[in-house]
This record gives sequence, C-alpha cells and structure tokens, in this order.
Amino acid sequence: MIMNEGQPHQTLWIREKKTQESLLELIGEEPLSIRVQGNPYAVIMRTSGNEIAHAAGFCLGEGLVDSLDDFGGIAYCEDDVNVVTVTVTPERKKKVQTLLLRQGYTSQTSCGICGKALIEDMVSHISKVVSPVSMSSHLIRSELSQLSSHQPLRDRTRASHGAVLFGCEGNFLASGEDVGRHNALDKVVGKLFLDKRLHEAALLIMSSRISYELVQKAARAKIPIIAALSRPTALAVKLSQRLNITLVCADGKNGLYVFSGHQRVQ
Repeated sequence: MIMNEGQPHQTLWIREKKTQESLLELIGEEPLSIRVQGNPYAVIMRTSGNEIAHAAGFCLGEGLVDSLDDFGGIAYCEDDVNVVTVTVTPERKKKVQTLLLRQGYTSQTSCGICGKALIEDMVSHISKVVSPVSMSSHLIRSELSQLSSHQPLRDRTRASHGAVLFGCEGNFLASGEDVGRHNALDKVVGKLFLDKRLHEAALLIMSSRISYELVQKAARAKIPIIAALSRPTALAVKLSQRLNITLVCADGKNGLYVFSGHQRVQ
C-alpha cells in the first residue's frame, strides 16, 4: 500500500496583518492493531501505509522473530489495513512464549525502571552488533544533510519523521516516513527484512533524536552505525556502547559528534 498522501485541511493564513484562507496538507494518524497468534499484541498510532513492512519490522524489533523463517504468516485482517495479523511457527512460539504473554519485556513498560537495570535487561536479550564496517565522516555528514530528499511527506506536511538505510558504500537501500519516529524505523527495517536484504544495511540516518528504544531496534536489525540530526539521550549512548553500535549526530555545522563505536568513523 502507498504511503498516506496527507489530508487537505482548511485553515487561515495570517501574515503582516493580512488574513486569507489557505489549504494545507496535514499528516495522517490512525491506529494500527497488530495481532499475534490470534491475540491483540499492540496498537500503534501511525501514518497509514506500508503496514505489512511496519508489522514485520516491529516484530523483529520486539524480538518476536529473528528471521523471516520464524513467521508462520503475516497479512491484513481481511480488507482492514488497520489490522495486521501475525503468526509465528510452533518452534518460535516456544522460544517467545514470555513475549507473547507480554510479561517483563522492558521496551513495553520502562516507566519506573532505572537506566542501569533497563540496559542490563536489554543486553541480556540482544546480541552485540559485530561488523567490520567503517565509513568516512564526510560520507555520513553528506547523507545527513540530504535526509530531506528522502522525505516527500515531510515536504508536504512538515510533520513526519524519516528513517533511511544505506549500504556500506553509502548506497541508498530504503526509506520510511511516519508521524512517529519508532514507526519510521520499523517501516524501513521491515521493507529490507521482507526483501531479505537487511544484512546489507550499514548506516541508519534518522531525523529525530535517538532514544534507547531506537538503539534497541537497530541492534535487533544488526545495523552498526546510527546517525541523527539531533543529539541522543544519555541512556541511548550507554546502550549503544554496550551493544557495540556507532552512534553519531550532526554538530550543527559541518562536523559530527561521535558518542560510541569510534572505530567505525574514519
């Protein structure tokens, strides 16, 4: 399904004491229900489009699957694009029974958990990212500066987050846009995951600040380098250090701040 094109909205435009009617395109936001093994698992507020890829990337990020072979099926619920049903194989179901019961999975209920406990729990669930990839700071900065060229929805609505994946040579692989930054990442990861090309992803560029949840999702997808326009949270830096992920952001001029995984930035 094509990404939601936005919704026209009548408004007033006021400039230099003059008022006139104007038609603006606003970003859409609707609930996506993901059902796993026949039961409700999550309801996500998102921008319509790429629902199957979104659900696939979400399941990978949650740890419900490790590979496409873990899926028994993934499809729309009849003709309703706001509901995606997922099943996992019997073998996988045994391994993720705790997740299916939604017990103790910290990415879902992080309130009240201290940062140290949160990181320890995540590291116990997620393997460190092992990758010999390295990139020049110039290439990373160049991709950051061109992020807007991969955000057509933002050009029209000024309200979407963007996530873009590149190969080790800086070659474009896929992009995702959504009202939510986590959703944008799930969508772009899901696209490559379904195409069996996720192993090609070396660099993730994001428009938003990087929180620990985004580092978690990137680690599950085995993406070695994350770059963002905004600075990361302190917890995101600690988690990226533990998971051997390179985390950088733009410095506002022509350089980069490198918070972890310095060996990958040349």
